[in-house]
Amino acid sequence: MSLSTRLDRVLDTAVAHQRVVGATAAVMIHGELVYHRAFGLADREASRAMAVETPHRLASLTKPVTTVAALALVERGVLALDQPVTRWLPAFRPPYGADRPAITLHHLLTHTSGLGYSFLEPPDGPLHRAGVSDGLDRPGLALEDNLRRLADVPLLCAPGTAFNYSLSTDVLGGVLERAAGAPLPDVIARHVTGPLELPELSFAPRDGLATPYAEGAPPYRIEEGVPVTFVAPFAVSFSPRRALDPTSYPSGGAGILGTALDFARFLEALRTRRVPGVAAASIDAMLRDQISPLTSELLGPGIGYGYGVSVLRDPRAADSTLSAGAVRWGGAYGHSWFIDPASQTTSVLLTNTAFEGMTGALRGEVQRAVVP
Repeated sequence: MSLSTRLDRVLDTAVAHQRVVGATAAVMIHGELVYHRAFGLADREASRAMAVETPHRLASLTKPVTTVAALALVERGVLALDQPVTRWLPAFRPPYGADRPAITLHHLLTHTSGLGYSFLEPPDGPLHRAGVSDGLDRPGLALEDNLRRLADVPLLCAPGTAFNYSLSTDVLGGVLERAAGAPLPDVIARHVTGPLELPELSFAPRDGLATPYAEGAPPYRIEEGVPVTFVAPFAVSFSPRRALDPTSYPSGGAGILGTALDFARFLEALRTRRVPGVAAASIDAMLRDQISPLTSELLGPGIGYGYGVSVLRDPRAADSTLSAGAVRWGGAYGHSWFIDPASQTTSVLLTNTAFEGMTGALRGEVQRAVVP
């Protein structure tokens, strides 16, 4: 059975069984686009079909894009990985016990900063109480306000001692703005999407976005500010209109919009180490496990983390068909992607249904269809 037949069957079934409302997928092997199709509906209530050109809110697919922008500034000597965040954001000094320890760019890139996400704490947790945005909610909030709120919340651990998935990449976005003297969308356009000729991979509000849904029987439309349960008692608060509000801060961890093919082309540039202005050695470091021997329940067995991406340490421990050194991540609106070095395969799945496409069974089904 061919890759196309396997993947068609997986995605047709997911739509038919109402596990997702709609999906788009792109697969590249040895640099060639071998699969690019759409399934289901972009907007169920409007009977609007999903198309391969339908843009999505990419959520955490934003993280590796922001990471590459940071590496581009490191290449130019503007930033350094061991530099403290306070070099650029003097007021950003979250407490840990009686201290206010230094957080470096390396800590931000590896999520070992001690920061957290409100969707990974109970509803009465400190980030919720401080009104911190996860970059998916609170439209109209300025970055300066969010960083100020975040800086008042105690760290979860001393920097460098544990992996905690977090708002680190949003803080990194603030560093990039200060260091480059320009808004984050301009920094990313200048150093990443411009050189790669991917102008549609951007923060710019646009028409025709896929309508977001949450898992259910059938999936239900995500409403403004209504939490969607992730793993009880944790929930994500989404604001779908945030992506259309130009006054919302550009979230370095969650704010970019784009299509499956846009993102697959970006990933191919990483796989081939061909990002203009960024040395291959820097991309190597990005795609290499940077936190060993640290582990975390969120990453799972046999998996480490590089700069903005998870890294497969042990395929057997992770029960994965991918090869050691494969990198991957997802997005909360229902997305997942991977790069497998052994087969030279890049795969992107964008759905409009949280969280099935990110952490549900569909992610593994797509992976096994692409790399059996």
